[in-house]
Amino acid sequence: MNTPRWSAPAARALRATGLACTLGLLAALLAGCDPQRISELEEGSSTEADVRSRFGEPERVWDEPGGARTLEYNRQPAGHQNYMITIGPDGRMSALRQVLAPHNFEQIVPGMAMDDVRRRLGKPMKAMTYERKGETAWDWRWNDGGNQPMIFTVYFDGQGRVLRSGSALEIREGR
Repeated sequence: MNTPRWSAPAARALRATGLACTLGLLAALLAGCDPQRISELEEGSSTEADVRSRFGEPERVWDEPGGARTLEYNRQPAGHQNYMITIGPDGRMSALRQVLAPHNFEQIVPGMAMDDVRRRLGKPMKAMTYERKGETAWDWRWNDGGNQPMIFTVYFDGQGRVLRSGSALEIREGR
């Protein structure tokens, strides 16, 4: 039996596609476990060690006033959530929030700094720069509770300040 021979570029593309599929599947599986992980934590009694044992290492740690810290757990690009878990100065979990929701999107207003948006919504699934317009757009995948996935986009000017934002239905390729 003859084994097919692939050109070097085709073989690299095939490996990259396989890796992308594997990473996407892994992200989807991890996000699917979130309800179980969340149910195992309790505000006021779970510790930072408990949070890290369930969720792993955070994407980023944000220092809060008074000695609290917020751990960012990103589920982008494959998931529809980003979690912010606050650990109080006593080392116990004081809040667990899924931040990709309309009430948080409403807080994103023109003039807001890029870092403030990141702190509120977590790392976006995608960032695009439009050189001619002098704008950068960040996208987050989210779900409004229905069957249709959504995309929330924030546009920034050249100084990293919000120009505008809004949500739209996510149009998937091949549909």
